[in-house]
Amino acid sequence: MTRIAGLAGNRGRNLSHIADVAPGGAELSVVVTDDETAPALESARDRGIPAEAVPHEDGETRADHERRLLSTLADYDVDLVCLDGYMRVLTSTFLDGVDVAFNVHPSLLPSFPGLDAHEQVLEAGVRVTGCTVHVVTEEVDGGPIVTQESVPVFEDDTTTTLKRRVLHEAEFSAYPRAVQWVAEDRLEIRDGDVSIDGDDAGRADGAADSNESDNDSDSGHRTTRFPARRARSADRSRTLRYGENPHQRAALYVDSTAPHRGVIGAEQSNPGAKALSYNNYNDADAALDIVREFDRPAAVVVKHTNPAGCAVDDSLESAYERALATDPMSAFGGVVSLNRECNAATAARIVESFKEVVVAPGYTDDALSELAGEDDLRVLDVGDLASDPAPVTERPLVGGSLVQERDRQRLDRADLEAVTDREPTDAEVASMCFAWQVVKNTKSNAIVLADGTETAGVGAGQVSRVDAVRLAVMKATEHAEGTSADGSVLASDAFFPFPDGIEIAAEAGVEAVVQPGGSVNDEDVIEAADEAGMAMVFTGQRCFRHD
Repeated sequence: MTRIAGLAGNRGRNLSHIADVAPGGAELSVVVTDDETAPALESARDRGIPAEAVPHEDGETRADHERRLLSTLADYDVDLVCLDGYMRVLTSTFLDGVDVAFNVHPSLLPSFPGLDAHEQVLEAGVRVTGCTVHVVTEEVDGGPIVTQESVPVFEDDTTTTLKRRVLHEAEFSAYPRAVQWVAEDRLEIRDGDVSIDGDDAGRADGAADSNESDNDSDSGHRTTRFPARRARSADRSRTLRYGENPHQRAALYVDSTAPHRGVIGAEQSNPGAKALSYNNYNDADAALDIVREFDRPAAVVVKHTNPAGCAVDDSLESAYERALATDPMSAFGGVVSLNRECNAATAARIVESFKEVVVAPGYTDDALSELAGEDDLRVLDVGDLASDPAPVTERPLVGGSLVQERDRQRLDRADLEAVTDREPTDAEVASMCFAWQVVKNTKSNAIVLADGTETAGVGAGQVSRVDAVRLAVMKATEHAEGTSADGSVLASDAFFPFPDGIEIAAEAGVEAVVQPGGSVNDEDVIEAADEAGMAMVFTGQRCFRHD
């Protein structure tokens, strides 16, 4: 366990916070101050933490006082010294006697050093400030930077409001982080440089922020490196009318340095239409992800981030018509995404029923004329789709976020292992590969039925796989136009735990199945497929999508 000695000069709020959160299991073992009246003494004792005052004596040299400080700390066997408002400049006498000492400064060093950092920030008119945790050296505010945390500066900020926000939003985050790195033995300080797990320790300028994708020289595969700390920055682009529901406020933030802006950076080609809502942005982003999967002309209709229908064909108009035909009822009020420039014929079909948004990499003038007549339709031009989106995806959680590589898997025949007596035909294999690209963009548990390169039924977001099969079959039977479950190919984003899903699919006329495999009941599932005369292949990898 890492034992911390805190040197406080006033209230010691950072030390109290570190004691409360115990980052990495570290323990605040003692609080020492040179001021017998410092509130930090009482605050520590209230927490059951030893607290001692070592005031300066008349005529005492700085070195002699530091020796008495070291003598006091020697009783507590400390591993780390943390300064908090301790206003004395420490010398080599003290610093050579401890393993390492940290201090926190209320600005993003090297900018605005000294005692009046907040006043300097406001006078300079900068829009971002924050805090810096650094190694203590004899150079005031000049030691190696361990980590930083940024906060915005608001136009109506005063030194009081700024000080409070820097403390609570920056220092209360950065200081425990630095302590945790020490407690977990992840921090290395050598020759004036600080590193965490081999990366820069995490500056607010984003030096340790990039989620870089490299090509593995041995395998040729793209790999992603996850840095020790992510320091993201985004600017508020606009305030939205509301969030997912009218009682929720919402705003759109934009990372202006991101190479792939997607729907956020898309130009709205009919500026007279009302602005996009929170849900519009969410659905449009999901729809764009799906059509990026395909090289041939493709169209998708999305509702609540799930595909209501998707198709690939030789022409964009035909692809849209077939995508719409999967579930015309659910497509009402949906979002349409295309992977080719929208032409007049496709636009005319789109406006035949109510849609919220259409997203495409460009529009002909005639297409814009068709679409502009719809007052409630937002028309987004996302530009060239040739560049890949960001290599990672992120999902916020309370207190943090989940970050993962984007699912870039694609299937071809070499990826499929036939496990049934009947092997799939070439046409079924092509349909399997198409259906897999759709199902991996459908919320799990997910089942997609496909007729060639057209969806016939989609079962999304179910809590059991057999229910997802039932839903996909119902959609294909009751809602699809021009196609059905009979003769279709089924794609499942994860294995079938029991044969019941296969049995329901067989009753509906499904003829082939692509699924990951890997269930303890695989033999029973394969047997059910054989009894129905189905072809079944395993991919060996699932494609869950939960967010």
